Amino acid sequence: MRRLDTRMSEKFSLGVLDLVPRLNATAEQALQQSVTLAQRAEAWGYARYWTSEHHDMAELASASPEVLLAHIGARTTTIQLGSGAVLLPHYSPLKVAESFRLLAALYPGRIELGLGRAPGGGPHATMALSGNYLQHVSKLPETLAALTELLEDRYTYEDHSVTARPIPQHPLSLWMLGTNVKSAEYAARFGMGYVFGQFMSDADGTEAVRRYRDEFIPSTIMKEPEVMVAVSVLCAESETDALAWSRDMAERHKADGKEHSTESNASTVAVSNTNGAAVSEHNESVRHYAGTPEQVWGGLQQVSRRLDTERLLLVTAGPDYERRLDSYRLLAKHRQQS
Repeated sequence: MRRLDTRMSEKFSLGVLDLVPRLNATAEQALQQSVTLAQRAEAWGYARYWTSEHHDMAELASASPEVLLAHIGARTTTIQLGSGAVLLPHYSPLKVAESFRLLAALYPGRIELGLGRAPGGGPHATMALSGNYLQHVSKLPETLAALTELLEDRYTYEDHSVTARPIPQHPLSLWMLGTNVKSAEYAARFGMGYVFGQFMSDADGTEAVRRYRDEFIPSTIMKEPEVMVAVSVLCAESETDALAWSRDMAERHKADGKEHSTESNASTVAVSNTNGAAVSEHNESVRHYAGTPEQVWGGLQQVSRRLDTERLLLVTAGPDYERRLDSYRLLAKHRQQS
């Protein structure tokens, strides 16, 4: 196994991406577990807590990230809070800007607005939410332009200035999440940060991240290109347990007919390599790292070197809430000791 780079461990910025899974629990219990996860992550030194948006998915309780972030913000003190992601094609740019500026005023310097362009649910839920999704996606460049103008206080409607209020003293940061070159191009064009969703992609991200950095246009929000990577991990005291739990989750999702959902993507496991990383059956792109903390840390270092970033968002479904928490704890402890 490759020797760990201790200098890299000091620079790493680890974060949580919480899909708010219902692990044999009620929605109320799942949401309380998310609060607990954010609080523990803050105590363990994680830099950020982000939460996702999904609609009419029985296994997830994450329909409104801005509502959950407001709740969690009141129960934490320092950890960054972000959306991973607000699905912008469904919404008015003004409403999104107002909601997240309100959060930024409530929790100064802590809010990160992550955007996505996926539907976030099945076709009927998508139509019920906002009508013609494909039409909205086709207008995404205009929507992104309007949102960035609102966040920079230069938006006009029919030649009249419109301001997204309240205006926070500490501006929020803006990010685009995606798994391909198109999302990277949008992030570069509008001067946002870029989050590559490794846990949802069979690609390794190198082309998308390269395109983003090459085409980045500085903005008021972000002067230099910034990259994060969202990676699926599961740590346990033993490699055997981590791999067994990961395979078990993947099989359960497959049996339930959920192999195309986001959560099952985060749990897909086929075979393990020498670093305890689970590799997709279809190619050599690693979608899920399972093993001991040292093994998973080695996998994260590989991702960091490949995409030249120290910012990582960790998705951990876990077979149950206790082992999900333990996975985050073990990795944080290993980082501190490295």
